[in-house]
Amino acid sequence: MDMPKNRFKRALASGQTQIGIWNSLASAYATEVVAGCGLDWMLLDTEHAPSDVPTVLAQLQAAAPYPIDCVVRPAWNDHVLIKRYLDIGVQSLLIPFVQNAEEARAAVKACRYPPHGIRGVTGGARHNRFGRVPDYFERVHDELCILVQAETLAALEHLDEILAVDGVDGVFVGPADLSADMGFAGTVNRPEVRVRIEAAIRQIRGSGKAAGFLWTNLDDCQHWIDIGTSFLAVASDLGILARASDGLTKRFKS
Repeated sequence: MDMPKNRFKRALASGQTQIGIWNSLASAYATEVVAGCGLDWMLLDTEHAPSDVPTVLAQLQAAAPYPIDCVVRPAWNDHVLIKRYLDIGVQSLLIPFVQNAEEARAAVKACRYPPHGIRGVTGGARHNRFGRVPDYFERVHDELCILVQAETLAALEHLDEILAVDGVDGVFVGPADLSADMGFAGTVNRPEVRVRIEAAIRQIRGSGKAAGFLWTNLDDCQHWIDIGTSFLAVASDLGILARASDGLTKRFKS
């Protein structure tokens, strides 16, 4: 049995802009609803969503029949958490709150088997189709996409060092945490914040690596694509549900 190909990693490497959606509802059923929408990728969040390894496993299974690629965000840059997600078949990871090159290297090592890393070895689980991929250990690293989040001023100051880490495929700029770190929590659209984000995206793309971003103002998304964002999330399932239900209330209860 062949090893699954990481379409998301290949698309980024070829320069194809990938449009995605955030999944925060921590529900396999909600995941399947969104998986058929036709977007390129979906972020399965466990940092700010009430989710865990069994929930993500069910979400991966729900999304599997659809042509959408799943990226999983662990709750932290923790090698035990990362190992568990890799073992259930996750191929693309978004590692939060990476501040410097040392932390970026730790994320890469957590994803790689010895002697290149510290990932624990199991011979048969969902990651290698329960032992049915004979050359899994020879090919696994080529199919992993490791993305790290730069979401503070300190991370942006060390961005060149982070980008230079072998094994980091891209950097995602976290607008909410960055704006909070700049003293503007809850106001990501301030000019001071936008300037920092735009500079970071250009710096990431200038290094030859993929630049990621989340922006839910649809009228403004083309701007972020035009300046070089490689993988852009344009909505969240939770946000769609909340705002649509708010709209119903406004229409019928006003």
